[in-house]
Amino acid sequence: MSSHEDRVVIVTGAGGGLGRSHALLHAERGAKVVVNDLGGDPAGREEGSSMMADKVVAEIEEKGGTAVANHDGVDSTEGAENLVKTAIDAFGRIDVLINNAGILRDISLKKMTRDEWDAVIAVHLTGTYNCTKAAWQHLLDSGSGRVVNTTSAAGLYGNFGQANYSAAKMGIVGFTRTTALEGAKYGLCANVIAPIAKSRMTEDIMPPELLEKLEPEWVSPLVGHLTSPQCTDTGQIFALGGGYYCKVATVETAGKTFGEVPSVEDIAGSWAQISDMTDAAPISNAAEAAAKVVGAVMNT
Repeated sequence: MSSHEDRVVIVTGAGGGLGRSHALLHAERGAKVVVNDLGGDPAGREEGSSMMADKVVAEIEEKGGTAVANHDGVDSTEGAENLVKTAIDAFGRIDVLINNAGILRDISLKKMTRDEWDAVIAVHLTGTYNCTKAAWQHLLDSGSGRVVNTTSAAGLYGNFGQANYSAAKMGIVGFTRTTALEGAKYGLCANVIAPIAKSRMTEDIMPPELLEKLEPEWVSPLVGHLTSPQCTDTGQIFALGGGYYCKVATVETAGKTFGEVPSVEDIAGSWAQISDMTDAAPISNAAEAAAKVVGAVMNT
C-alpha cells in the first residue's frame, strides 16, 4: 500500500504549475485530493475562473483517482474556512495541507504602491496562515498531519523588484518553523520548500531553454516524501528544481564575545572574527540561538 493511500490532501493554487503537479502525484499514490484554485492571472487581477481547478479534478478522475474542486481565495478567513469545509464535507478529515497559492506584483520599492504590497502579503503570507489556521485542529487530530509551505530563493536571499514577495516568503519560513514546534507533540510535521520551476509566474521571466528543464514534476516527489507519515523531518527548508535537491540551513558564525561594552572601534577591529564563516553552525530555533548567546556571555 502507498504511504499516501486514503490520506486527505489539500493543495492550494492547484489549477496549474506546481500545485497541479502536487495534486496529481498525491492522487496517483492513493490520496483523496482537494484541488483549490481561484483562477485568474498570475498577478491576481483578472476575474477568477473555476475551470482551472475543475480541469485538474477531471484529470485525476480520468486516471481513477479521487478529488474535489474548491474555488475560494486563500487571502480571506472565509475562503480558507470554506476550503477546509470542502475537505471535511467530501472526505471527513484532513491529513495534509500544501500551501502553494501565490501571485506576483513585481516592482521596485521606489515605485511600489501599498496595494501592490498588501496584495502579495495577503495571498502568500496571510493565505498560508489562513489555510493552516483553518485546518490546524484537523491536522492535529490526524496524528500524522503534514504541512508543506512554499517559500522561494527571493525570500531566503532577496531579489531586486520583489520586496513584497521576498518579505512574504521569508515570513512563511518563520511561520513554518513555529508551527513545526507547536505541532510536534501531536505528530505533526511542517516543512518549507523553495522550488524553482516552470509556472505561469515564471514563464515570462525565464528563457524557454531553461524552463524546459524545470518542469514542476521534478519538485513534487520531494513534497510527496515530506507529506508521508514515514518522513518525520520538521521545521526544515529544502531548495529544489530540475532534479537538484538540497537542504537549506540558517547558520551563525562562532563569533566574538566581549567582556565589557565594546566601542565602535572594538567592533571594527574584530569584524573579521565576527564575520568568519569557517566554523559556522546551523541554528534550529530561537531557544537554541538564545542559549548560544547566554552560553557565550556566561563564559566570558
